[in-house]
Amino acid sequence: MPGRIKVQTMSQLFSPLHLGPLELLNRIVIAPMCQYSAHEGVVSDWHRIHLGNLALSGAGLLILEATAVQANGRISHADLGLWNDDQEAALAALVASLRRWAPIPLGIQLAHAGRKASTARPWEGGGPIAAGEPDGWTTVSASALAYDEGHPLPGALDAAGIEALVEAFVDAARRAARIGLDLVEIHAAHGYLLHQFLSPLSNQRTDEYGGSLENRLRLLLRVFDAVRAALPEHVSVGVRISATDWVEGGWDLEQSIALARELDARGCHFIHVSSGGLDPRQQIAIGPGYQVPFAAAIREQVRMPVIAVGLITGARQAEAIVADGQADAVALARGILYDPRWPWHAAAELGAKAKAAPQFLRCEPPGVRGLFG
Repeated sequence: MPGRIKVQTMSQLFSPLHLGPLELLNRIVIAPMCQYSAHEGVVSDWHRIHLGNLALSGAGLLILEATAVQANGRISHADLGLWNDDQEAALAALVASLRRWAPIPLGIQLAHAGRKASTARPWEGGGPIAAGEPDGWTTVSASALAYDEGHPLPGALDAAGIEALVEAFVDAARRAARIGLDLVEIHAAHGYLLHQFLSPLSNQRTDEYGGSLENRLRLLLRVFDAVRAALPEHVSVGVRISATDWVEGGWDLEQSIALARELDARGCHFIHVSSGGLDPRQQIAIGPGYQVPFAAAIREQVRMPVIAVGLITGARQAEAIVADGQADAVALARGILYDPRWPWHAAAELGAKAKAAPQFLRCEPPGVRGLFG
């Protein structure tokens, strides 16, 4: 028919990608996004609506939001958790429901907020809640240094606390595997606990976990090794990092590259490169794709796939990032909340094929032939 567009399959963004044992049909990743809508760490009906919607987006991978491995590791009282049987059972039921209707690979981000825990939900101000107040508790960190003025002083994790933390990550990873999740992402970005151990701004320890770069890497590498050893071979495991603190004297790209090399040598399946979040003094030069150069620099140094994230909003922008070799995949967060069918629209613009549930096939635009493959 004259005027109709014939869909081709030449897009690099819509080509397959392996994250270790896990194959993605395209290179669009839905990044973890906290919803602050759980009760005692248990998923709610909101998660069924929200995740069901995103699971039908046509993206290559959906990573569930930051999920605390310990109760005191939640950002807020309404965060997801995966440290007990009730949480595991509820999440297993949700995952089973998603599997029935949306054959998209599902991952989970395992996290501990450290000194940035015990806060109000964002739409309730997001400020710190002191221990002893409703929905508040005592926080922990690498060192007894508060995140900012007005924030409570965290306790420095002792040896027993570190051992318990490593075991908590392992326990949560095993629960994720039992649930049937395809991927585990260890959260070491955005100023949360593992990032607090990495950065010299928040880590002023004098033991084997502080001081030198080798020592500051030690906890994250221990957690990674323990989690990978605990997971079945078919589950992909990777790490999300902040490539820089955007503060002089803090964690930076050079140290991130050193970490990435260590992870690569240990068989890490992917690294997800973000930035910032550790220190309120950060000065971030925000603009389209502002974090992509960090991903590109790390990609030059490792074999594992690198995921770029941060103000990646356009289809051709995302295509160029992948096609030019700056990253192996792109992650979307707020952009896909705004447009949950972003992958469909990107495929139409790039002349590629998108995945859609059979219930949606009749919505194929009349000007695009063969969009849904």
